Amino acid sequence: MLDKLKEINKHSYSPYSNFSVSAIVVMKDGKEFPGVNVENASYGATICAERSAILSAISNGYTKHDFESLHIYVNQDKPSTPCFMCRQVITEMFEKDKDVICYSNGGIDTYKVSELCPYPFDESDLN
Repeated sequence: MLDKLKEINKHSYSPYSNFSVSAIVVMKDGKEFPGVNVENASYGATICAERSAILSAISNGYTKHDFESLHIYVNQDKPSTPCFMCRQVITEMFEKDKDVICYSNGGIDTYKVSELCPYPFDESDLN
């Protein structure tokens, strides 16, 4: 998986932060969807690699709870976890016991969705 993530990472558009990120979501049926971060001079219009990959899967007909795992690579010395906007989307689409695996040039960290998002805002909060 790390080799795939490094190859995809070459497509990151990160001229402002120079923080390139790539992600691959693996679906329960084994299909994979890649994503990279795409920055914008208007920082709020930037999209993260995690959301890019998740939204690609949704655009291809997958739905909530079809997700098996999320793999994220940063071209840095230590792994980085998803931002909180991404965590919100992860919480919406993934079951709490699924893995989020964070890779870097110096290591790998694995988390359950429930560890990254212990107090999610979800549909139960809307009632």
